[in-house]
Amino acid sequence: MTINKKKRGYLSFILSLSLSIGITGCTKITTKNNVKEEVKVKEVEEEKVLASVKTSYIEDDILSYKTTLEFEHDNEIVFQNKYSDMEGIFTFRGNSLRNSPSFGYADLNDKELEILWEFRTASSSWGGGAGWTGQPAIVKWPKELRESMNIYDEFKGKEDFTEVIYGSLDGNIYFLELNSGKATRDKIKVGNPIKGSLSIDPRGIPLLYVGEGINESGVVGFNIYSLIDGCKLYELNGSDKYASRGWPAFDSSAIVNAATDSVVVGGENGLLYNIKLNTTYDKNNNTISIDPKINRYNFSSSFSRGRIGIENSVATYANLAYFADNGGVIQCVDLNNLKPVWSINGFDDIDATLTIDIENDKPYVYCGNEVDHQGTRGISKIKKIDGLTGEVIWEKEFECESLIGKSAVNGGLMATNVVGKNNIDNMAIFSLARYNGFNKGGMFALNKENGEIIWEKLFDNYMWSSPVDIYDKDGNGYIIQGDSAGYLHLIDGKEGNIKSSVLLNGNIESSPAVFNNVLVVATRNGTIYGVKVK
Repeated sequence: MTINKKKRGYLSFILSLSLSIGITGCTKITTKNNVKEEVKVKEVEEEKVLASVKTSYIEDDILSYKTTLEFEHDNEIVFQNKYSDMEGIFTFRGNSLRNSPSFGYADLNDKELEILWEFRTASSSWGGGAGWTGQPAIVKWPKELRESMNIYDEFKGKEDFTEVIYGSLDGNIYFLELNSGKATRDKIKVGNPIKGSLSIDPRGIPLLYVGEGINESGVVGFNIYSLIDGCKLYELNGSDKYASRGWPAFDSSAIVNAATDSVVVGGENGLLYNIKLNTTYDKNNNTISIDPKINRYNFSSSFSRGRIGIENSVATYANLAYFADNGGVIQCVDLNNLKPVWSINGFDDIDATLTIDIENDKPYVYCGNEVDHQGTRGISKIKKIDGLTGEVIWEKEFECESLIGKSAVNGGLMATNVVGKNNIDNMAIFSLARYNGFNKGGMFALNKENGEIIWEKLFDNYMWSSPVDIYDKDGNGYIIQGDSAGYLHLIDGKEGNIKSSVLLNGNIESSPAVFNNVLVVATRNGTIYGVKVK
């Protein structure tokens, strides 16, 4: 079956405006009296319950696909905009929309960055620390969960205990206290280097999801661990007989659908996976087990020219999944039946994760390509796309350079963009590598409505690290940006001016996560840093 890039599926969507139910029927969050009015409005909007987007499909000769189904869902898959009732960052860029890499608010009286702590990792053939995308998870555990896990005793009794969970290029998962950087439990040895970003189950269930990025030894795939005792519960071998490509790595960061007890993740083998977990979690006896069943979506396209592989993290709105591949196909798939809704040509390899912004109850997708298949020089095309039809709303072109070959360090868009909120809610902010010079970079705040440049900032070093937006309690937005020389910058989001910079000990390819006033990021030189934003 096929779908045409021009004759897109006709869609209609139904959004329930009920404000009384949160994700999967949870009690809605009460707005605190001391929160400002604009924040109240935002919280109410996040509590809307989404229904499935109703889709239809058109067959043609552009995109071919096939599915392998092991199960049928009892309920329709519908991702809610509110990803978790717990506090923290649970997956790459925070939620299923991939637009919230920070949690809470920062007090920015001094507008400065200060290194709080450092933690050294081990090393593999790929080094230590973290590379692209390498974002940590940060979780403030509820008391019941904290006491049920193998956290060291000195931390179990801490009421405000918040844990950093980091997958490293050395093949280990580290557990650290947010405020001190002290180890909070024994590391988990995954084995192969971890390039992508791990995920923590957002439902208050002690499960961890992580992919392996490099085929060093043994099975390479997607793993699920118990956070009760650190034991592996399941491994999906990336050398999948249903795959179109033999490369078994997983850089994509998983997202969990609470209502259907399922996980969505993309593989570099070219498969989109929807995994039914069949979770059994016994709180009284403190045990957890899973019995996964897998539905697979396999595709090929004339756009890809045979270059299949999903390196970005799948973004979702309701029942719609958005991702791109190494050949540049951008597509939308209905998760309820694993059928494509639309696909368009993204021009070149797309590794940066697509982000979703909701405007007037409608999803819009931001994305852009790197310079890879074009050669040593080319164009990075930044797009805003109607998430329901695939129509390109606007496109902006930037000339970039690239290092290609066996040890490629590509230019263009490698970083996932910021979707502005509060006082920068009119902006989508993109960081480009090898722009304005081979080792240089540029950051651009684009007007969401028309793609025009609101401000731009040029850097002496290129950026693979994704920019992170943080906000103070008055709604003023700031951007955190790491670069290839190890500089970490704090930037005024409204004007694009650098307010503070600190130098870390190596290339920052990984993406920071921020919890209130503390950000965590690792370098390629084997160090995880805790940095205070003050």
